[in-house]
Amino acid sequence: MKKLPNLFLYVGLLCITFSCSDKKSENEKTDERPNIIFVLADDLGYGDIAAFNPNSKIKTPHLDQLALEGMRFTDAHTSSAVCTPTRYGILTGRYNWRSELKQGVLIGASEALIPNSRTTVASILNKSGYNTGFIGKWHLGWDWALKDSTQPPTTGWQDTTFINIDYTKPVKNTPNDLGFDYAYGHSGSLDMAPYVYVENGMATQIPDSVTVNTGKYSWWRKGPTSKDFIHEDVTPNFFRRGIQYVKEQAKKEDPFFLYLALPSPHTPILPTEEWQGKSGLNPYGDFMMMIDDYMGQLNAAIKEAGIEENTMIVFTSDNGCSPAAKIEEMTAKGHYPSHVFRGHKADIFEGGHRVPYIVKWPKQVEKGSVMDQTICTTDFTATCAAIVGYELKDNEAEDSYNILPLLNQETIEGNFREATVHHSINGSFAIRKGEWKLIMCPGSGGWSFPTPNDKEAQENLPEIQLYDLKNDPGEQNNQQASNPEKVEELKSLLTKYIEEGRSTPGLAQMNDGDEAVWKQLWWMGHAE
Repeated sequence: MKKLPNLFLYVGLLCITFSCSDKKSENEKTDERPNIIFVLADDLGYGDIAAFNPNSKIKTPHLDQLALEGMRFTDAHTSSAVCTPTRYGILTGRYNWRSELKQGVLIGASEALIPNSRTTVASILNKSGYNTGFIGKWHLGWDWALKDSTQPPTTGWQDTTFINIDYTKPVKNTPNDLGFDYAYGHSGSLDMAPYVYVENGMATQIPDSVTVNTGKYSWWRKGPTSKDFIHEDVTPNFFRRGIQYVKEQAKKEDPFFLYLALPSPHTPILPTEEWQGKSGLNPYGDFMMMIDDYMGQLNAAIKEAGIEENTMIVFTSDNGCSPAAKIEEMTAKGHYPSHVFRGHKADIFEGGHRVPYIVKWPKQVEKGSVMDQTICTTDFTATCAAIVGYELKDNEAEDSYNILPLLNQETIEGNFREATVHHSINGSFAIRKGEWKLIMCPGSGGWSFPTPNDKEAQENLPEIQLYDLKNDPGEQNNQQASNPEKVEELKSLLTKYIEEGRSTPGLAQMNDGDEAVWKQLWWMGHAE
């Protein structure tokens, strides 16, 4: 047999090389580190997704499919029952009440809550070679440029002028200063002025008018509004940009992290015309179906980009459903957004902070798996650190546990986390260990009955509450009087977590504004 000429041999090898190269680029990046996409809904209840609530009257086929393609966590919790503090915990891996914000939320003109010196999940991933992007609702404060530095940007929630903000100058202490290469979004909730998009520290347009609520179904506060800021289009806009970001990053060799923080289904409740009336419930149900459809588009874009296998998608909510969704109206039609749990947004009860949590990562997570271990949204930071091999320092992610063992379904004896601390809008504490939950207030600590301001309703209630969530998930049977030892055990553990500035193993740390924390301890009857 004749030998092939060297030229033919060279051409043959070259063709094989290009063929292999093309196949590799079509299917997956060569980098073993996963892309990470964290989608945070706003005020979406545990029972609003059919995969978590078989009695749900809202059709969510795309989120149900996402759960079938990944792992569904049945006992996931936010660190707080309201927006700002939960977002703080997700990005820092630290309980929100360790920050200067001890209760409530920020407004659209608030200064930055997270100092630039604080490590975030974005800064960890950025240092580890990730391209990092934020798109959406920030609600953690940033520092607007001021015309008069001696005056505040606004005098309060209802200020309609924001006359002291200079929109022509750069905004300081933005997501770009906390590890994000790219940042595009608005400062507060969608019902909080100013209504201005900020991209990498600059307003995309200068507001030239003060708008009032023009929504068909919902409301928002009056305030400065840019022409490119159309309330009804904000959620679609963020999804479009998020999908485009994924497509662009998929072409690059380095992995990416996208934090897609939705302003919905929080008020104003604004389903676009094609979704209005589709749920058969009310506008909130329609809005949920719209979000579900966009999640389907995002999931499809990931598949089409050829990066599905090694992309981790997390979908969750920042707290429970808000009463602004007209919960009673939906309940009358057979849909309860908190499922079997008591309470809703703002509350210390389960409905305030137990949320749906889905993780899809085909390369790592078994399809259709279910995890019943308790996790917290603060755990995202330590998990990402473990993924990239970053060793957390003692002053980083003090309340964050790595959930990779759960994603891998490793056998774990007992509780994955020692305990989990919950927090309500008025600063009330609860601590959960195993099936036992101790609440350090007599009522909801939030907006459901009995509220903190309803002194008459709370008059004959015990100062604390203890529930066995295994047998009483609806928190109806207060066992504090019959279980004094369990009460003392959980009180002591909560006190330890507060005093030591952390709930994970490591050296003790200082909380920000410790004086306020000690006032909370005194109220609990533990300060010396």
